Amino acid sequence: MFEGSTYKRCKCTEPKLANNGQPLLDARGKPKTRELGSSCPLLKKRDHGTWYYYVKLPDGPGGKRRRPRKGGFVTQTQAKEEAQKLWDEAQGGIDVDTKETVAQYLDRWHDKRVDLKRRTRTDYRDFIDRIFKPALGHLAIRELRDRHIQEMYQQIWAFNAVKKANREAAELAAAECEAAYHTWKQAPRPRPQELRQAWHQAREPLKAARAKPRQHTGPGSQKKYLDCLSAALADAVTEKLITQNWAKLVVLPKYQRPEALVWTDERVSRWRESGEKPGPVMVWTPEQTGQFLDAAVDHPLYIMWHLMVYRALRRGEAAGLPWAELDMAKGVAHVTEQLVTDSSHTVWEDSPKSRSGRRAITLDHATFSLLTAWRDIQKTQRIEWENNHRNAPDKYGPYVNSGYVFTQPDGRPHHPKHVSQAFDRFIKRTGLPPIRLHDLRHCAASLSLAAGLSMKAIQALLGHSSYQLTADTYTSLLPQFEQAEANAPVDLVPRRKDANKPVAHQEQSVEASAPSTGTTHASVTTSVGARVHAVRVEEAVPDRAGEQQLQLPALMAHPSAKNERHLRLLSSVS
Repeated sequence: MFEGSTYKRCKCTEPKLANNGQPLLDARGKPKTRELGSSCPLLKKRDHGTWYYYVKLPDGPGGKRRRPRKGGFVTQTQAKEEAQKLWDEAQGGIDVDTKETVAQYLDRWHDKRVDLKRRTRTDYRDFIDRIFKPALGHLAIRELRDRHIQEMYQQIWAFNAVKKANREAAELAAAECEAAYHTWKQAPRPRPQELRQAWHQAREPLKAARAKPRQHTGPGSQKKYLDCLSAALADAVTEKLITQNWAKLVVLPKYQRPEALVWTDERVSRWRESGEKPGPVMVWTPEQTGQFLDAAVDHPLYIMWHLMVYRALRRGEAAGLPWAELDMAKGVAHVTEQLVTDSSHTVWEDSPKSRSGRRAITLDHATFSLLTAWRDIQKTQRIEWENNHRNAPDKYGPYVNSGYVFTQPDGRPHHPKHVSQAFDRFIKRTGLPPIRLHDLRHCAASLSLAAGLSMKAIQALLGHSSYQLTADTYTSLLPQFEQAEANAPVDLVPRRKDANKPVAHQEQSVEASAPSTGTTHASVTTSVGARVHAVRVEEAVPDRAGEQQLQLPALMAHPSAKNERHLRLLSSVS
């Protein structure tokens, strides 16, 4: 049975009186006062004071009294409705008299989520401390509503506008600094001292502008924040702290996963003119991929990149691949662990991203040959390092037998972020259109699709748990296949003397129909993307031992100390 009552009170005050009827004074000599509360004679007026409710709940553990009350209601009806709502929630098991704040609850929730991966726990800790606590931490968990979360995002959007202004100011300061530098640099010698001073003075505003926050918080980051908060509030609903997950009622800007775009000739030309990438996720064509591999053959990380290009390993999976999981007898790599890092550059071993990420990948013949040669070179490197350590222990530390496939000369594995940084620097030097290191997975997916692999096979290669993710995100059709698909409906319509085809297309059709080879035009079209690089290798090296042999004559013609290790690698492959 519902037990509660409503009453009216106000904030009116009156002086406190001593036993002799005189006002009591505080330490500063001012009269002390007390609230009249429910005894104010003005409460009979309709617009004076506010209504409160008082609910008597069953006693808690140990006979603890539970008497929640709340005020501030304009009418008595509102107070009664809220009292009834509180009673109903209490009967449903909701802890209606908890004093826990949002900050306290989020800390407690994060502490118990030991099931999360270390990287995810680190990100959630950052979101709680940097985003949620400043905006929501002071609220009682019982008082949290969707409007509070929506206001938090409004603050994020307002701060984005501030950061945009900071970016523009930094760009303007950088332009002014660059102009001052060129003015000083181009001045005839001896250069005037005031020009150098003007350049140095222009660097101060640039330094101050770059010290201000400029990083945009995009829809993707905003969605991550909401996912974290929603997971926490879902547990709060389970614990009967709140009645519903308020995060699900929040409206955010629509987030769409970036679409992978191919670096077509037109996009490359535009990028060279403006310096702007068409999108955050870009994919090389087979020709561009071949140019990259040819240029990178002398790089210390070439074999790792080669493996990522063709077998679609993630950065952490390639850096954390141990020899124990590489079956050289069968040519199979078992992806069972990865190296993970965070913003503090700490590196640790972890399981793959998902359960489907634990997979067995069959190596192509070129990668297998490279790994076979690299295993011998790694053994030679270890012998050389251990000899150097014995001769100069102060300069050379002990060799680290880490057991990883890709290691530095001292045996330590490569830091995942250093691999990405080395890739970015190399791409910038070669002049190829930029992609991220992770985009090599996109290249592998596109090449596999062009080679005729099924979407299911590509999903297994990438280690995705979702077929839809593979189909929507990681496979960008290459231009030549898009053209073939566009021409297919036109070819079905019979026309007089191929009137609907351009002259160049007619000539190509005649050449394709010639019986010089045993391959039909359709089969050539289907396999051209996968064979672009292989054909170049076959022309240069008939035994197809690997495209890295293309670089061997050039390296032999220009030997250097820098290339000595790679010459041994390539010679062993030959």
